[in-house]
Amino acid sequence: MHVEQYLDATYLKTAEQAGISKKDNVEIVRKNIEEAIQYGFKLIMLRPDFVALAKEMIVASNSRVTIGTVIDFPKGDKSTEFKITEAKKVIKDGADDLDFVIDYEAFKRGEIDLVKEQVLVCTQLGLDNNKIVKWIIEVAALTNHQIVQLCALIKNTVIAHFKESNYENVFVKSSTGFYVTKDGLPNGATTASVKLMLENAFPLPVKAAGGVRNYQEAIEMIRLGVKRIGTSAAKAIVDGKESKSDY
Repeated sequence: MHVEQYLDATYLKTAEQAGISKKDNVEIVRKNIEEAIQYGFKLIMLRPDFVALAKEMIVASNSRVTIGTVIDFPKGDKSTEFKITEAKKVIKDGADDLDFVIDYEAFKRGEIDLVKEQVLVCTQLGLDNNKIVKWIIEVAALTNHQIVQLCALIKNTVIAHFKESNYENVFVKSSTGFYVTKDGLPNGATTASVKLMLENAFPLPVKAAGGVRNYQEAIEMIRLGVKRIGTSAAKAIVDGKESKSDY
């Protein structure tokens, strides 16, 4: 199995979060892009500020690695207009995949129309520009019932407004990897949450993000049915090693 083609190699820390200088953080970003090119990962996932750099390096190396970035990250609580503006910027910079954080707190408050509008408008923008769109629902912030409901909302909005040929380009994604849980509970994809997503997002594909740190865990997720895995342990997974990464 070519596991590397399922992997969205991910580095989303700011310099402040990493506890290093901005210059050193850029060097880590460069290293991650170089590794993605070397290993032939499906995608390199970076903060919006680094999309243009990734595009430059990938074009220069004549690589097929695609570029993903996160929108309204990590809380997803800004306006639809903010999401659209940020997405337009990264589209211009060369992003292939747009991973929007859904406003899951608005959803939990019952502001369903707002969430539906965001899904519709942002998905439309992405598809109109031939991009892959992913909706991060932040499973660690939701109950099982809310996971089911939110997956169904995204699925039903896409089915109601877009052609069947577009379904494969609109993912439901588990996590940001930055949500702070209580009592050390997992903040990323778990087998239980991914099963719920697969059952309730279908026919939309699912991306498992966060918590996949070795080859066996990656294979387990692929066998469950996920089409992408977001992980900062992509190199370790392909090398058959265990990563101590927190994402």
